[in-house]
Amino acid sequence: MGTGKKSNSFLVQGGILAVASIIVRLIGLLYRIPLNNIIGDEGIGYYSNAFNIYNIALILSSYSLPLAVSKLVADRRVKKQYRNSYRIFLSAMAFAIIIGTIASLIIYFGADFLANALNKSPRSAIPLRILAPTIFVFAVMGVLRGFFQGKNTMLPTAISQVLEQILNAIVSIVAAYYLMKEHSASPDIAAFGAAGGTLGTFIGACTALIFLAFIFALYKPIIDKQLRRDTESIRESYPDVFKALLITIVPVILSQTVYQISGVIDGSIFGHVLAGKGLEETARSELWGIYSTKYNLLINVPVSIASAMGVAIIPSLVASKTGGTNYEVKNKVHQAIKFNMMIAIPAAVGMGVLASPILQLLFRDARVLPANLLRIGSIAIVTYALSTITNAVLQGINMMRIPVIHSAISLAIHIILLYILLQFFNLSTYALVIGNVTFSLVVCILNWISVGKNLNYKQEVKNTFLIPAVCSVIMGALAFLTYLGMHRLTGINSISTLVAVFVSVLTYGCLLLLFKGLTEEELREMPMGRTLVRIADKIHLL
Repeated sequence: MGTGKKSNSFLVQGGILAVASIIVRLIGLLYRIPLNNIIGDEGIGYYSNAFNIYNIALILSSYSLPLAVSKLVADRRVKKQYRNSYRIFLSAMAFAIIIGTIASLIIYFGADFLANALNKSPRSAIPLRILAPTIFVFAVMGVLRGFFQGKNTMLPTAISQVLEQILNAIVSIVAAYYLMKEHSASPDIAAFGAAGGTLGTFIGACTALIFLAFIFALYKPIIDKQLRRDTESIRESYPDVFKALLITIVPVILSQTVYQISGVIDGSIFGHVLAGKGLEETARSELWGIYSTKYNLLINVPVSIASAMGVAIIPSLVASKTGGTNYEVKNKVHQAIKFNMMIAIPAAVGMGVLASPILQLLFRDARVLPANLLRIGSIAIVTYALSTITNAVLQGINMMRIPVIHSAISLAIHIILLYILLQFFNLSTYALVIGNVTFSLVVCILNWISVGKNLNYKQEVKNTFLIPAVCSVIMGALAFLTYLGMHRLTGINSISTLVAVFVSVLTYGCLLLLFKGLTEEELREMPMGRTLVRIADKIHLL
């Protein structure tokens, strides 16, 4: 399928956001290592419980704002309705301030009740209370990010995300250390350590908000100029703007609530069932900490690329849909899915093959349980990447309700399956991983059918799935052999793992070009694409 510069600009923007997302996830991984060492698996369990409750509050209040604002601003940008576009921004900001304040207060004053009711973990209230004001900060920041994304620039979002994570990492480690030192005699020491981690999240979010506000102030003269130029477009009243916002926000809230609530439900079912079987809170929290940090955190690194591409494709699809070019819409869907699969499939294979070496490298953890969780559950990288990007496609073509229905169906199946696996099969953390895989699998199958029907669209299979899969299997075998050889030679896990990862990336890239899974034009559109094309040309891979 041919591609033009205009239709592929979202890949460039998505690439910028994807690079930022990978940097953010890598910083997240790196700072979790000392954080994990400081507060332990028990503390990480409290930290994860607090985050799951915070995430639900965020989704119900303001998580959908960047997507809704970018979608509505993009639509008016294409029509050159600058005044209406700015009214969307002002209305969304008012909504963010009101709803962010209410949600923050509910979480702060209801922390004890929520931590106990949802996770049977009263100590999780300590880090949750520290997280509460972050909801307000995130709401305001989300409107600014959505506004810039709607203007078709992902750079402010990308830079703010990296800044946010750097500050988060520094403050989390320092605060966790000092709070544990301060409360060393307390039975809640691990929970105070977790609170240090959540303080980092708040300070990081504040830093990102200050940066975005500064960029907006610089951009304001251009906005004023556009507003003065816009004399012909029909004015939307503020009630109409609020209505448009709500019509866009509500389906996204429902979709994301159902999509993300699975983490809270998993923690709740896991906590209640294992408590019923007589497992102590500290032991439950430790197992949950292993699952949420050493499995979930790792698989989310490659999945973040799909999330970044989803953010970039929505305003781009809105622009194509508004312009009435169905071919361009299909072309963008094809490119986004192919780009994601080219990264998700080898990431899943690599993560599965090198599960134990990666865990030893990052967490100094050579235990069988975390490695098995990663081996069994690495396929979720592919299913989550596919479900994330197809969700974005459906939202971008105004099929807002469909992802909600699909996520709800999948969640119902997921809850029943998880309860059965925990209660009757005693699978403990393995049940969480199996549930995680099946949840995303059902969503992506249902989404796939809907995208095909609504766009009369069929994804090309050979270059999108088969060639990356074959290349990944060969890469995985070579990575395993490289690790074994290096480990036998040096006896050092870190060197062996890094060499195996380097060989994997190199092998996969070369195989993909040899098997013609990637064209020169597609390679050029990727981050550092021109450099990659020159290198590939020199070694005769193109």
